[in-house]
Amino acid sequence: MPHMQMRDLKENPVLSREPLKSSMNQKKSPQMKIKSGDKFEDGKKSLGRRNGRRRGRGHKVDWLLDGKKLEPISTPCKSLTFHRRPGYGQLGTKCMVKANHFLAEIPGSDLSHYSVDINPEVSSRKLNKAIMTELVKLYRNSDLGMRLPVYDGRENLYTAGSLPFTSKVFTVILVDEDEGTGNVRKREFKVTIKFVALASMAQLRNLLSGKQVDTPQEALNIIDTVLRELAAQRYISVGRFLYSPNIKKPQALGGGLEAWRGFYQSIRPTQMGLSLNIDMSTTAFFEPLPVIDFVAQILGKDVYSRPMSDADRVKVKKALRGVKVEVTHRGNVRRKYRVSGLTTQPTRELIFPLDEHMNMKSVVDYFLEMYGYTIRYAHLPCLQVGNKKKVNYLPLEACKIVEGQRYTKGLNEKQITSLLKVSCQRPREQELDILQTVQHNGFDQDPYAKEFGINIDSKLASIEARVLPAPWLKYNDNGKEKEYLPQVGQWNMMNKKVINGSTVRYWACINFSRSVQESTAHGFCQELVQMCQISGMEFNRDPVVPIYSARPDQVKKALKYVYHAAANKLEGKELELLIAILPDNNGSLYGDLKRVCETDLGLISQCCLTKHVFKISRQYLANLSLKINVKMGGRNTVLLDALSWRIPLVSDIPTIIFGADVTHPESGEDSSPSIAAVVASQDWPEVTKYAGLVCAQPHRQELIQDLFKTWQDPQRGTVTGGMIRELLLAFKKATGQKPLRIIFYRDGVSEGQFYQVLLYELDAIRKACASLEPTYQPPVTFIVVQKRHHTRLLASNHSDRSSTDKSGNILPGTVVDSKICHPTEFDFYLCSHAGIQGTSRPAHYHVLWDENNFTADEIQSLTNNLCYTYARCTRSVSVVPPAYYAHLAAYRARFYIEPEASENAKERCMRTSNGSSVRPLPALKERVKNVMFYC
Repeated sequence: MPHMQMRDLKENPVLSREPLKSSMNQKKSPQMKIKSGDKFEDGKKSLGRRNGRRRGRGHKVDWLLDGKKLEPISTPCKSLTFHRRPGYGQLGTKCMVKANHFLAEIPGSDLSHYSVDINPEVSSRKLNKAIMTELVKLYRNSDLGMRLPVYDGRENLYTAGSLPFTSKVFTVILVDEDEGTGNVRKREFKVTIKFVALASMAQLRNLLSGKQVDTPQEALNIIDTVLRELAAQRYISVGRFLYSPNIKKPQALGGGLEAWRGFYQSIRPTQMGLSLNIDMSTTAFFEPLPVIDFVAQILGKDVYSRPMSDADRVKVKKALRGVKVEVTHRGNVRRKYRVSGLTTQPTRELIFPLDEHMNMKSVVDYFLEMYGYTIRYAHLPCLQVGNKKKVNYLPLEACKIVEGQRYTKGLNEKQITSLLKVSCQRPREQELDILQTVQHNGFDQDPYAKEFGINIDSKLASIEARVLPAPWLKYNDNGKEKEYLPQVGQWNMMNKKVINGSTVRYWACINFSRSVQESTAHGFCQELVQMCQISGMEFNRDPVVPIYSARPDQVKKALKYVYHAAANKLEGKELELLIAILPDNNGSLYGDLKRVCETDLGLISQCCLTKHVFKISRQYLANLSLKINVKMGGRNTVLLDALSWRIPLVSDIPTIIFGADVTHPESGEDSSPSIAAVVASQDWPEVTKYAGLVCAQPHRQELIQDLFKTWQDPQRGTVTGGMIRELLLAFKKATGQKPLRIIFYRDGVSEGQFYQVLLYELDAIRKACASLEPTYQPPVTFIVVQKRHHTRLLASNHSDRSSTDKSGNILPGTVVDSKICHPTEFDFYLCSHAGIQGTSRPAHYHVLWDENNFTADEIQSLTNNLCYTYARCTRSVSVVPPAYYAHLAAYRARFYIEPEASENAKERCMRTSNGSSVRPLPALKERVKNVMFYC
């Protein structure tokens, strides 16, 4: 049986073996009730460290985040540096893979940086670019000394050599169309170009050669700007993405939208040098339809002969506001306007003042007399375009949507399915598209790249990777298969029983689906109970009360009725589990049910859709049983190495593993709070059960505000609390030991926020520990997990079936920590899952801080092995489970935000440190927060 040898195990000879026994025998973990103000009792004991493993390699750090000095722990904040790579991993089977990175050669000489000031001031980047393009066209051969500059659209201009002046004012006349009125206008701009400094390439070369220096962001921005300049002229630019209808034929998504193909492009410092990362992308654009056809599509009905209802009008107004349209009733004159609204009256009733004397004219007559155009659909409203002072009316039939406008609002389920179908590509197709994109971009012929001396390789980077071995999993000794070694990232529950089956004595079922008869619901429940018993749970066959049928709009009433009916029958004992049958399209029902159960009643629930109740599959029931078991406090499987104390830097001393994530509201929602979630393991050495906490915080705030907090209580004075502290106390209560090591997986952080998040959140972890005991400072490893990056790993030979899974993707366990990784910092790419469809995206792990001094093999192997312990399925997952669970918990908590029903909602908002107010989430009930309710 393969396993990693534990180093220095002899250094901790006195270790309690109690958790091992309890993991094999326990049925249900004790309830964890924690009061604010609890302390760890055994405060004076030494923290215990391994010889030769210092807490940190760095200098001393004084943590001065909010003005208060904490105990010195390890580097002054200013010199806080990310952890250096401790070496390269060796574990696993070596293989070659390709990555969508292209080597870039950069100029040897420094570049010149100039500031740009445009007068009158312009807020639009697009207009700024148009002004500069005109300036270069007019003055390149004269005043600019033949230089071809690049401009970032704001205040910065770069050249490959000096311009023949240090400061100069240019006059540019721009002819364009006013979006409000549609009139052609001439505008004059004064553009001042002033020398700022030489932009040094030396620091970038130092970084690429492996010296530890701050990332030279300016040098990277210049090269990025140069390589995007030509593409931005050819394509429609959206952040770092570029789209065009010519890359691939746009595909209709329904509802007046179509999918455009495009690509992502970014320059990155890597071990092999500077690398251009290119990845394919698909997004939704407005279809350039006549507006009347667009309206017919979004309403899904005949609008050509029937008048529009008020509800339809609101829907159309919402869909069209801000969209650019062009008129079609004036032959070759195609004036463009931006839609500001929709009239309440139909076109035939609309009149407007023709002049200052208030001579009125109808829209129908005006179009006939002015343009000889007869309005055919006068029963429909008009578009309102332009500003409030001078509103223009345009009939729907006389307008067409301008091509090239990205759709930024939410898509419906049908559109999402269509978009996924269009964008889903097998690895071989994805590779061909990426290579074709590089070829089309023609960097070798790009005048800007030539001017700046930048060359881009046309071949994908070829990298040495390793496939880490899958871990052995332990199941219950009562099953036929007591231990199992997964093959290619997936397995099943055949002949296996969960390692710790939970007990469900008191359960009930509510049927919210009108189409499900009581007999069908009863049959389904019996099948589910039987599957739970087969999988190793103790499950009472009969519900406490008969199956209750209820209307979806009576969810709270139904839940409370069943809960109290069960309580009356049980005489003091409580209902433990609710099975809920929901209609397939249930709107807000699911979220309402979860909110009431978890924040009001303290009840664990399992929802099932009607389609699964009618068509019962064994696989579906097996998956439900896995979910129910962990929600009720059981364990499904445990790493065999955990039970035999063989996981380096986890098994030697009590270790707690955290997962944290922040989810933000959808784009377009500008007031909803962001939701932070933190989960933490509650068992050791198994590290399988995770308790979770959630909190609301200011809109789009990425730093987790409630990791540690203090507040004044009239009776108790200063009180300390927060999510870290509460989870540390819960661990102590569940295991009887305090954590002597912390591993913190943080999801959802972009590279630009690494430093800020580490500084703030590591400080909060420190303060939470110190609040329990002044001397309590367990060593911390802080790892950022990224899934929203654009690096893809592809098989070196797509025809070699031994190096790919069924979907044609690289094998689960494939890890890369060289060549395309950071030149000095400790990061790695890990594809821990088997592909299902499309091209697998590896997770990117970045070890920002490590006082436990993990080797590359130790942290890579731990992370990969944990991916096999995800409770909801028998597959290794793509992201380390604690981070995955935090994401699920944050997603669940969004349902807890009640609609602003009352007038005094603002009074219940809490003030945050930065002054913004957020309405706190309703608290999770004690029974819920100590189990994996979010699964």
